[in-house]
Amino acid sequence: MHSIGEMTEDQLAIKDAVEKTCSQFGEDYWAKTDETGDWPEEFCNAMAEGGWLGVAFPEEYGGAGLGLTEAALVMQTVTRSGAGYSGASAIHLNIFGPKPLEKFGTPEQKQENLPRIISGEEKMCFAVTEPNSGLDTSSLETKAERTNTGYTINGRKIWTTGAQRADKILIIARTTPKDQASKPYLGLSLFYTDFDRGKIDAKPIPKMGRKAVECNMLYLDGLEVPKEHLIGEEGQGFKYLLQGLNPERVLFAVESVGLGFAALERATTYAKERVVFGRPIGQNQGIQHPLAQRWAELKAAELLAYKAAGLYDQGVDCGAEANAAKLLGTEAGFKACETAVLSHGGMGYAKEYHVERYMREAMLARIAPVSREMILNFIAERVLGLPKSY
Repeated sequence: MHSIGEMTEDQLAIKDAVEKTCSQFGEDYWAKTDETGDWPEEFCNAMAEGGWLGVAFPEEYGGAGLGLTEAALVMQTVTRSGAGYSGASAIHLNIFGPKPLEKFGTPEQKQENLPRIISGEEKMCFAVTEPNSGLDTSSLETKAERTNTGYTINGRKIWTTGAQRADKILIIARTTPKDQASKPYLGLSLFYTDFDRGKIDAKPIPKMGRKAVECNMLYLDGLEVPKEHLIGEEGQGFKYLLQGLNPERVLFAVESVGLGFAALERATTYAKERVVFGRPIGQNQGIQHPLAQRWAELKAAELLAYKAAGLYDQGVDCGAEANAAKLLGTEAGFKACETAVLSHGGMGYAKEYHVERYMREAMLARIAPVSREMILNFIAERVLGLPKSY
């Protein structure tokens, strides 16, 4: 396992290449997407052309055949460039969202879909959460009912990212009623199918930050899904879904850490240049110490995230490390962004210095895709062996 401090030559080359691509998209580009809500199309195309969308997928489908460590490196470099979550979230799903398809799909399903996702030709969205279930996935109400040719899906999903321009949807729905399933988590099935706008109404949710990458409320009314679009076995969808959760936690951790370092850099630059009472404010310990503390917190969270990525790449269980990294990384990232705003004084509240945008975006990762409380529950139960509290 190579942490950020001891990268291999190949990993250094990845970092440099991604930095070069990101450098074409400066702060003004990202500030504009935040203001207008326009999807960062040019950035996504540049990342697809660089081959970065397939970094963690097998070479036979056009991917680079690398691991979560390299995917994390790509995503951290993106947020660190100042693109923040406006950049990361625009491509994040392409990088790990199709993992259940790669691991459990048929050869035909993989051959048909993975190369298109990797090339950027096809955009996917991921529909799991529902308005009434939140993090209680076993209580999903969206139903997939069998037909002669496959299934019909009806229900609602919430917080589905990128649905406005998705060609495909990865969706989990209940195929066996909860009261008839032997366990609450059984009876859920996973489908990868066409995003049929005649049957799916996607309404964006106005939100605090990351306006360019929208989240949606989905209303599914009679979505016809051919049986060939079921992934793996019927009723095993939740198990397949779990495959993508640890990688997603690691990516959120490093994305937040990258954003925190970007904020820290801005605050440090400002603290060197801003003169008050005849001296730069960065000479004052009241400014220095919080920034130094944030650096230490970011470095610690970063180490744990790459430790988790290394374990995942070795095929070792990384649930505890991935969850803890997500918790620590997103908190450290947010605190760094908050400290950056405060270090700028009044100007921290001004859009001109970009740090207020970073702070709004950093808040997102503290909430999604799993809350701090659920992570602490996981660690308490699975690591410490304490009784389940809910």
